[in-house]
Amino acid sequence: MQPLQPPPRNLGFTLVELAIVLVIIALLTSGLLMGITAQRASAESTDAQRQLDNIREALLGFAMANGRLPCPANPALTSTDATVGTEDRPNATSACNRTYGVIPWVTLGLPEADPWSRRFTYFASSSFSGPVATGALASFTLATLGNANIKDSAGSSANIASNVPAVVVSHGSNGLGAWQPSGTQIAGAVGDELENANSTLTFVSRTPGNNFDDLVTWVAPGILMAKMVAAGRLP
Repeated sequence: MQPLQPPPRNLGFTLVELAIVLVIIALLTSGLLMGITAQRASAESTDAQRQLDNIREALLGFAMANGRLPCPANPALTSTDATVGTEDRPNATSACNRTYGVIPWVTLGLPEADPWSRRFTYFASSSFSGPVATGALASFTLATLGNANIKDSAGSSANIASNVPAVVVSHGSNGLGAWQPSGTQIAGAVGDELENANSTLTFVSRTPGNNFDDLVTWVAPGILMAKMVAAGRLP
């Protein structure tokens, strides 16, 4: 008599086992994607900060070469306009048409947009961007004061920096308040982000978080004056 053989073993997966495997794969994929997203966001912020540093140096270089800060460009022009990205002023000897706008990237030889394809908001005090008088080397003196203030929140009474001649803003990944290459401004900025987009003399610079991802840099008056003295533009 033949001995009884054990029933053949099912070598496949049960539905429960397959479900567990799928859940594990989904969790691993989700974690991987979150990691990649975080790395990309960090890299974009780093690139934006690098651009802001380059813009600040370009503004200082322009002032040393021309005796004044450049006028802001008209933010509402499309990328196909013939004058887009240039200083918004009637002619070389006139005052700027605006104190608020976007960086004149064509004039400065810089990229138009930040890593999120939006233009950099730019404020320049008229005391520092005005035309240079005949016989003068600069449009301002060592005693000239800027009129912008940098705070760590919109409601703060203290200033991080005061009497600032120029401010530049990248409106971060959410882009609220930024001007686009289409010449339109992205609506929806509130709180501290609104302070960087509402054309006032107050700007906010703080650690990202709590619905705030703007990156802000400015031309410090002491550094600007020292550069102008070194270039022979002042006193």
